[in-house]
Amino acid sequence: MNKSLRPFNTFGIEAGAKRIIEINSVPQLRAVLKELTEPFYVLGGGSNILLLNDLEGVVLKMSIPEIKIERSFKHAVYLSAGGGVNWHQLVLFSVKNDLGGLENLSLIPGTVGASPMQNIGAYGVEIKDVFHKLEAVEIATGKVKIFRKKALAFGYRNSVFKNKLKGKYIIAKVWFKLSKPPHRLRLSYGAIKTVLSASGIDQPTIQDISDAVIKIRSEKLPDPKEIGNAGSFFKNPVIDVKSFSKLQADYAEIPHYPQVDGTVKLPAAWLIERCGWKGKRIGDTGTHVRQALVLVNYGKAKGAEIHALALKIQESVRQKFKISLEMEVNIWQ
Repeated sequence: MNKSLRPFNTFGIEAGAKRIIEINSVPQLRAVLKELTEPFYVLGGGSNILLLNDLEGVVLKMSIPEIKIERSFKHAVYLSAGGGVNWHQLVLFSVKNDLGGLENLSLIPGTVGASPMQNIGAYGVEIKDVFHKLEAVEIATGKVKIFRKKALAFGYRNSVFKNKLKGKYIIAKVWFKLSKPPHRLRLSYGAIKTVLSASGIDQPTIQDISDAVIKIRSEKLPDPKEIGNAGSFFKNPVIDVKSFSKLQADYAEIPHYPQVDGTVKLPAAWLIERCGWKGKRIGDTGTHVRQALVLVNYGKAKGAEIHALALKIQESVRQKFKISLEMEVNIWQ
């Protein structure tokens, strides 16, 4: 392997690829796809992948730039961003320009292009709440297609690009519909209210909410620059009411979040911690001392070692709670 991927994945895993091609525009992407005859991988911010081995192929590093206010109306603004734009930089841009809707999603790692694929979300907000449309290039033909909200079939950490259209398109640009003042603030998560209250803020702005979320995430989650990780490794499981009732009978204190469809979402971190994994270290990998949902690389862990730990955690949660945890991180091998 000629090119190291260590700088391009937040786990800091040492793995290689034959070539890395940086993509800066749609015409370039189409031209590259037309000429490629070998296997390839599409890489955004590298914050949601775990590399198990060297990659037998080419890596397309998506770096399409630019944030642009496309249209502005009395109460709303349509904002576009290239697929290679850093997600947090987009949030900071929106907050600086007093455009509401993204502030609860502050400090989430990754790029704009990856955000609708898994319908990223945090603190009561998901991409689907502000998504307008996206532009994607079909891999097989090089054709450019526009996808609107309905076509994406958004679900919890899910979209059509993780199912029916997985591996068939590359997202190049995303449009968002954001609000002008007065904003509808999302304060449903108690942690945000607690931070605001501690700062003496009773009439928060979107800047205040963004600052609060940054504070919470910084204290709760490790910085990949200091210790390798990909954020939350597992999805929060969603179960039916009957299953939850049985579980609550044995664990009355279990945190839970009723969903609009009648199901119940459970915090994966709580389940993992009750299985004894929080802060546990095995060799150069383990779960973080402050957040059981985050698997970490203490320096020289191989991707296969982190993956093996993830499988052990899944099995222990399955044995104790009869719940199957789904990995949120994509496994590359």
